[in-house]
Amino acid sequence: MEISYSMKTQELITTVRAMMAGDKGLLAMDESTTTCNKRFEEAGIPQTVEYRRAYRELIVTTPNLGQAISGAILYDETIYQATKDGALFIDLLKQAGIIPGIKVDEGTIDLAGFPGEKITVGLDGLPERLAKYYDLGARFAKWRAVITINTGIPTRGCIEANMHSLARYAAMCQEAGIVPIVEPEVLMDGTHDLKKCFDTTEKVQHVLFDQLFAQKVNLEALILKPNMIMSGLSCSKQADVDKVAEATVTCLLQSVPAAVPGVAFLSGGQSPEKATAHLNAMHVKYKGKLPWALTFSYSRAIQQPALEIWKGKDENVKATQQMLYHRARLNTIARRGEYSLDMEKVFVN
Repeated sequence: MEISYSMKTQELITTVRAMMAGDKGLLAMDESTTTCNKRFEEAGIPQTVEYRRAYRELIVTTPNLGQAISGAILYDETIYQATKDGALFIDLLKQAGIIPGIKVDEGTIDLAGFPGEKITVGLDGLPERLAKYYDLGARFAKWRAVITINTGIPTRGCIEANMHSLARYAAMCQEAGIVPIVEPEVLMDGTHDLKKCFDTTEKVQHVLFDQLFAQKVNLEALILKPNMIMSGLSCSKQADVDKVAEATVTCLLQSVPAAVPGVAFLSGGQSPEKATAHLNAMHVKYKGKLPWALTFSYSRAIQQPALEIWKGKDENVKATQQMLYHRARLNTIARRGEYSLDMEKVFVN
């Protein structure tokens, strides 16, 4: 039976609501093989398929993870993997009450005619891939566009090309019954100040929503995954936590329609503590005053401390899982505006 548009739309909206529910957030365990291997190398872990599988197994089998995480973004390799006992990761996530998702972009390449700028690829064959992922159990997807701030960039051409691709991806997802997470990341790298990040991010998000509207994407059935508004990593003057929180929410209020149900921030290379503190400060200042849910969709900011404990050793699995849950739980507390640095010192229940 062919699913009608209204049935499909209702399914999408139901999925989004479940992903944004309560004080939970999303776990971005969608590192590409190259990225995962790089992090393993830094931690002294062998870069093999089996070690990657074992790492993902300890994540999806972490006790109580579903109390803090509503959705997990997987990578193509991961969505087919199983535990040593043969239980599919995707099934374990569903049993834990965690909605499985999938990263579908295929990375970035140089944007022809625009030196220093990138375009994300992966639209070719995407409808077929989405149908396959839907059959496997994925109910949302993610596509990341990368915008760099430097002398003379980003250009309008780069922004428009990337936001058009994001909008086409989103339309294809909704057609397939999959919720799109749209991720227009303005990178932290650079010497730019807070205002430059604000102005660039605002421009990017305005173009994004123009493109989403032009491509007939239902804003009620998507999630925005933006960067926070921060000083560039090499900027001599770093904005404090409260300024980052205020600038980030102000930018969102000026560029994100109220129809969007949820905003799930990327951590973008922030330290785990900073990513949590920034989210907390937003909720302290703006709780109950915003049209959309504000939550987290972190990767390194949740996983890195756990990875450093694991080191690829079976005897460290329990402690690794405790740290993973600890960091996820701290972010749910931040979503309530109740986080404090003292909580970093002791595991919270």
